[in-house]
Amino acid sequence: MSEARNADAAMLALFEDLALAAGAEIMAVYAMGATVDRKADDSPVTEADRRAEEVILAGLRVAYPDIVCVAEEEVSSGRVPPALGETFFLVDPLDGTKEFISRRPDFTVNIALVRNGVPAVGVVYAPAQGVLYAGRPGAASEAVVSAGRIDGDRRPMAVAAHSDRIRIVASRSHRTPETDEFIGRYQDAEIVSVGSSLKFCLLASGRADLYPRFGRTMEWDTAAGDAVLRAAGGSTTRIDGTAFVYGKRSQADDSDFANPWFIARGRS
Repeated sequence: MSEARNADAAMLALFEDLALAAGAEIMAVYAMGATVDRKADDSPVTEADRRAEEVILAGLRVAYPDIVCVAEEEVSSGRVPPALGETFFLVDPLDGTKEFISRRPDFTVNIALVRNGVPAVGVVYAPAQGVLYAGRPGAASEAVVSAGRIDGDRRPMAVAAHSDRIRIVASRSHRTPETDEFIGRYQDAEIVSVGSSLKFCLLASGRADLYPRFGRTMEWDTAAGDAVLRAAGGSTTRIDGTAFVYGKRSQADDSDFANPWFIARGRS
């Protein structure tokens, strides 16, 4: 294993530990019941979001003090890094807050490293489902989590080589007319609805083939799942087929770190 692969493997192991710790904080709040506040953009936020982000950022900043962290709740409170560098972390401590509030189990913890605009290392952890997805260049895996720890062997993941019919993942909370129009192009497609970044993981695990997103997302919403998908052999592009990159700043038509529409693919 090369030095770079060793470094990525060590980083991924830390991501997993931090995701599990953040998941424990989230489930503690989940058990008690969460009070919901509203951010400046009127999106919901809970104590679980805040506690999970604190755990993750503390761990990242101790282990990698020279790598900038971009985290959803910090950015929403105005703490935006002035510069990023070639590598930076993207953190969404609780993706799927609406699912969390509604007590649906699709919410996730998301931690990713972006390298030269590409999500290279990532972890997606669904604490209510007890499953963790991880990816680094050339290796993607799925693991069962029990009592806050990886339980048993990891299952290597790869996108599906083929399927009898196209399986399209659609957002449960953010379905749009453009999404419906895209789905209509595929006769007899099977539609799978799931929340949060788990949509990327369905593609990475071979359980789905396409994830069209014709709606607004932020980079921290997608980076970890995108890293897992790319590690499993999939891809994410803008709807015109051009590169889907991270670290977008000073955008004329949107805020920092906002994503354009995209299509994630589990197979070509």
